[in-house]
Amino acid sequence: MDGARHPEHQYLDLVRRVWESGSERVDRTGVGTRALFGAQMRFDLSDGTVPLLTTKRVFWKPAVRELLWFLSGGRNIAPLVKEGVHIWTDWPLANYRAATGENLSREDFEARILADEGFAARWGDLGPVYGAQWRDWPRYVREADGRYVRAAHGHDQIGTLVTQLQSNPHSRRLIFTGWNVAEIDEMALPPCHMTYQFFVNERKLSCILYQRSCDLGLGFAFNIFEAAVLLRILAKHCKMTPDELVWMGADCHVYLNHAAMIETQLGREPRPFPRLEIGGAAELVFDHRFEDFSVEGYDPHPAIKLPVAV
Repeated sequence: MDGARHPEHQYLDLVRRVWESGSERVDRTGVGTRALFGAQMRFDLSDGTVPLLTTKRVFWKPAVRELLWFLSGGRNIAPLVKEGVHIWTDWPLANYRAATGENLSREDFEARILADEGFAARWGDLGPVYGAQWRDWPRYVREADGRYVRAAHGHDQIGTLVTQLQSNPHSRRLIFTGWNVAEIDEMALPPCHMTYQFFVNERKLSCILYQRSCDLGLGFAFNIFEAAVLLRILAKHCKMTPDELVWMGADCHVYLNHAAMIETQLGREPRPFPRLEIGGAAELVFDHRFEDFSVEGYDPHPAIKLPVAV
């Protein structure tokens, strides 16, 4: 780092501030948090590195698979479960248990998701979460009798963004969001990383991610890495170079049951960020496969297991 302060210290400093001076709050999960409102971090991606936390091992492969699932417009956990990604299973499993009274284990629930298409369609659906809004934001058309009905195809925000980046890169409307007010109640979890805005300067692409709610112990590591991967994908397909990723967090919190594990992480010194390589012959941003991505030079501290609050 040539003597410069490691950019991961921005994250560690925020975690420490939240833990030491955040207000203690009762949250929807019942676990409880300490929280501060309003924070910002900036990460330089121009050297090919990505902000993949090093003070604990982050399992980046599920994160890439999740991002590709978002880009596919997915809303059912079945494709993720098929690839061994379990990060979304707890929400539909909790819904299944509450609705049926059957205390099915996660392993058995996922086995049924894979074995029974009807079961997967009924119980694996998360509602119109991230990918559904990114790729198929609802549109409504007016019928001859004056009624408005939902169109067969919604608005593809990512497709529109790519077109805008290529045709009008200086636009101030290079934005997509997952916060669809009309459909919030239908989602298993409203979008936390909710709005992305892009900025082009001399063919260099930057992004601001606005996050309404951030679980600093678990969610942030995936959120910031996936945002960097997305920026790199867009830059590649729009023939630009990655520049800066800016993260803006509103409700920044640490769960109370993460105390001992957070203290362990705060005692570690960051190591160099790794590089991300994107290969493959994908013609569109939506055509990438997991095998197109590799992370080089990742040497983190050991993983820290944290419970998920559902």
